[in-house]
Amino acid sequence: MKRACLSAWLILAAALPAAAQEPVAPSADPSQVRPGRYVLDPAHGKITWSVSHLGFSTYYGQITDVAADLSLDPKTPAQSRLTARIGTASVDGLNPAFNRHVRGPDFFDAERFPVATFASTGVEPTGPTTARVLGDLTLKGVTKPVVLDVTFNQAGTNPVDKVYTVGFDGRALIRRSEFGISAFLPAVGDEVTLRLAGEFKAAP
Repeated sequence: MKRACLSAWLILAAALPAAAQEPVAPSADPSQVRPGRYVLDPAHGKITWSVSHLGFSTYYGQITDVAADLSLDPKTPAQSRLTARIGTASVDGLNPAFNRHVRGPDFFDAERFPVATFASTGVEPTGPTTARVLGDLTLKGVTKPVVLDVTFNQAGTNPVDKVYTVGFDGRALIRRSEFGISAFLPAVGDEVTLRLAGEFKAAP
C-alpha cells in the first residue's frame, strides 16, 4: 500500500510544472531567470496608450485583449523572441461613444482588421535590466518596424498561483499616420505612446 501511494505521488510530481515543484523567491537579478517558453497572463498584460487631444489634454486608454508568447534566454538575450496578438476591438477609452468611434473606420476599423500583431526581430541589451526589443508591428494591414524599450522587473514563483513568473514593463512610440490612421490630424496627435505591462507565466 505504501509503495503504491509513493508511486502515485511520484507520477503526480512528474506531471506538475517545474515552477510548482520548486518555489523560487522573486529576484530582480536577470541572470537568475529561468530560460524557456513563457505565455502572457491575460489578467496582467495590457497596453496603455496616450495621445494629445486638441492640445488641451493627454487622452489615455487601454487595450486589454493581448496575447503574447515569449521565448527567453537570459544568458544570450539576443536569442530571445517575442510575438503578440492584439484584439483591436478591446481598445477602451472608458466612454461608450468614444469606444464606438475609435473602433470604427476612422481609427482601428476593428471589423475589417480585428487583430494587430507584433513579432520581434532582435533584442539589444541596453543595461543590466533593460533592453531594446526590435520588431514588426502590423496594424490595419500595414507593417512597420517598432522599438520597445523594455525593463525587467523580477522573476520568481508568484505567491498567488505558485507559478514561475517573469515581469516586464515597456514603452514604445508610434506614429498612427504610418499605419493609415490619419483622422483628425493634427488636432488629435500623430504620436501615440504605448506603455506595456506584462507578467509572463512559465509554459508547462
